[in-house]
Amino acid sequence: MKKILSVLLLLLFVGSNTSFAKKNKDKKEGLEWFTDINKAAEISSKAKKPIFAFFTGSDWCGWCKKLQNEVFSKPEFIEWAKKNVVLLELDYPRYKQQPGELMKQNSELQQTFQVRGYPTCWLFFLTKGDDGKKSINPLGSLGYPAGAEAGKEQFKFLDEANEILKNKK
Repeated sequence: MKKILSVLLLLLFVGSNTSFAKKNKDKKEGLEWFTDINKAAEISSKAKKPIFAFFTGSDWCGWCKKLQNEVFSKPEFIEWAKKNVVLLELDYPRYKQQPGELMKQNSELQQTFQVRGYPTCWLFFLTKGDDGKKSINPLGSLGYPAGAEAGKEQFKFLDEANEILKNKK
């Protein structure tokens, strides 16, 4: 836990003044995917919603693209996400360039959550203690909804996500 705290504190200090605090808003779907943990944490705290972190390889990972097409683009997920979480995309591309600070943030979060494969989704809160230190309160993780009935992947994924949200503290 001390390692998570140390990495997180480093991220927060390094990332607080970066220029990559962009958000990716898909106007068609109306979802906001943040790329900056600090911005996502700020909104999460205000809204009292957990962060939904999507670890992806956007330009090479077939399963990530499949998850986006078969789950994230569906009306059920869109409605659920707007109601329940703050979306954070943590991308690990092989062919496109990212700003150095964004790469550093994503790498540190990958190590913190011990992500070994893609796609991986983590639900968590970033909490601030009485001493002012921030820490991660992980709720649970998800991947592609293996074994789901074709065309109904979003339902299995959301059932699993809702089970994790029951642990919300």
